[in-house]
Amino acid sequence: MQLNTTVPLHGGQLPQIAKQFGIPLSELLDFSANINPEGPPASVIEALHAAIDEPEVLTNYPDLEETQLKLSIASYAGVHSGNITVANGFVPLLETALRTLSIRSCLLPVPAFGEYRKTLERTGIEVTPYQLPQETGFRYSSDSLLSAIKAGHHDAILIANPQNPCGVLCDRTQLITLIEGAAKLNCHVLLDEAFIDYAPTYSLISEVERASNLVVFRSVTKFHGMPGLRVAYAVGDSVLTHKFNQSLPPWPITTLAAVGVRAALADAAYTTRTLLLNQQRRDQMSSQLNTLGFYSYPAAANFLLLRLPIGMESQRLWSRLILEHRIVLRNCANFEGLSSNHLRCAIRNDQHNARLIEALSAICAYSIR
Repeated sequence: MQLNTTVPLHGGQLPQIAKQFGIPLSELLDFSANINPEGPPASVIEALHAAIDEPEVLTNYPDLEETQLKLSIASYAGVHSGNITVANGFVPLLETALRTLSIRSCLLPVPAFGEYRKTLERTGIEVTPYQLPQETGFRYSSDSLLSAIKAGHHDAILIANPQNPCGVLCDRTQLITLIEGAAKLNCHVLLDEAFIDYAPTYSLISEVERASNLVVFRSVTKFHGMPGLRVAYAVGDSVLTHKFNQSLPPWPITTLAAVGVRAALADAAYTTRTLLLNQQRRDQMSSQLNTLGFYSYPAAANFLLLRLPIGMESQRLWSRLILEHRIVLRNCANFEGLSSNHLRCAIRNDQHNARLIEALSAICAYSIR
């Protein structure tokens, strides 16, 4: 059995895994990337086909101001278009914010998305990890975080809601207390809401004009099942947004990506259906996994972080799922601040979810402990 493999830095790296394990790419079922299993809305495909039929879509430069795209985002998110900065992904937006705000020292609660630390360090920022307690489900405590900010004289804190990789949701009151307390300490709160579409009432995007130390980052393409289009946006007060827009390179979004996103955001029926299906499937998956002895942290997104039963090795289980069942979970070995007995699985459609449960049941029956 092949066990000594390189752990991918991100989910969705099936070509790398197929090569390492000597398995045809077409045979692998991906539970490692948190993408809407329904795929993009049909309206997106229709809009892209129509756009391709118009030669000027390719011969003309994209709109430098991305006016229509920002208006679509503003309508969807409930903010003013003047508070929006768009780019081809979260990382360029975070880098822009860090440079513009001249951040020197950042408190980073862990476990956290690996690109946070990489981006902070690449931008020359001192990173101080703050270990979130597993016994509380890795939940944020505003009092504890503010004490750490004050003690370390940090001028930024980078957090996520829902958290990644935990999926845990922090209530608005706790986060607003953190933002207000951080403002008194001259500390910016950089809030990643990449998965907040699954819990939209918890978003703090409406707070940006009142809280000038708050920057919110959001993704368009995860929830709408089209990460290949690479569109994300940041929301801040009007002064910060003007600075961010001035700092970004021109034409960060292609015309086709803008067309696709505008169609996706206008499809309210798709949004409603996605929220309903994800909650039903997530609740069912969590219950089935718990029955098998896996602890799934309370999640508000489209994935579940699993703590394995005592004695079960995560690397061995991850490899066996690939070799014996052609199923790829997210190996969490490279998540800072997370113990080695964790794996993460996305929520897919009913057929795929049943296949995962069947595979785990078969492995548990023969015991790999």
